[in-house]
Amino acid sequence: MALVDTMLALRGIGKSYGAIHALAGIDLDIAARDVIGICGDNGAGKSTLIRILSGAEQPSEGEISIDGQAIAIASPATALARGIATLYQDLALAPRLSIAQNIFMGAELLRGPPALGLLDHRRMRDAAAALLDRFGLGGLDMNRPVSDLSGGQRQAVALARALRGKARIVIMDEPTAALGVAESAEVLDLIRRLHGEGVTVLLVSHDMEDVMAVTSRVVILKKGRKAGEIETARTTARHLGEMIMSGVVG
Repeated sequence: MALVDTMLALRGIGKSYGAIHALAGIDLDIAARDVIGICGDNGAGKSTLIRILSGAEQPSEGEISIDGQAIAIASPATALARGIATLYQDLALAPRLSIAQNIFMGAELLRGPPALGLLDHRRMRDAAAALLDRFGLGGLDMNRPVSDLSGGQRQAVALARALRGKARIVIMDEPTAALGVAESAEVLDLIRRLHGEGVTVLLVSHDMEDVMAVTSRVVILKKGRKAGEIETARTTARHLGEMIMSGVVG
């Protein structure tokens, strides 16, 4: 049943590579201001679903709609224009460049006549600081290279870049993988802050404790199909793991 305040809806989404069906019959309703976990074992179809929502892949069948309007997410640029930003595990950051340069990469602010192409470094630093201030990190030196930052701070830089593009939906792919306890806690706090600002978050994770900590609902995929979904308040990390392995939700 569709949610009353559904913002993003998937109906019958499938993806085939020749005779291989990576996804089949995926129905999903995502509400505004929601934090949803997307879980499943290896080969469940999580990565394929992410690529479709991010515009990196096109579905073989089915329909995607935003705010009740059917759309085609033809490319990552189209996804961003529709307010969908995807943060992959590697974050696509340039470690040697500064925080401000990473946040405005590909969308640099200019000063003076456009024909001169002069970068407005001060305005980019100020705007980057304002974006990071939403995550409590506005005091960082915006000239500092990203390579000097912690894992949680790097996630914040990537999120600031997404919010600069007015993202309404942020997909986070295994954001705490390979991070320590303290850095993982930083990332979970970022997700809570996004939720507090009204941003919808799709969290793809193998860490059931992380999923339990920040989501309101978990969607479980099994062998390319939606096995079901469950409210986080009605389950436990151990039970989630058992449902993922068995493909039986409830």
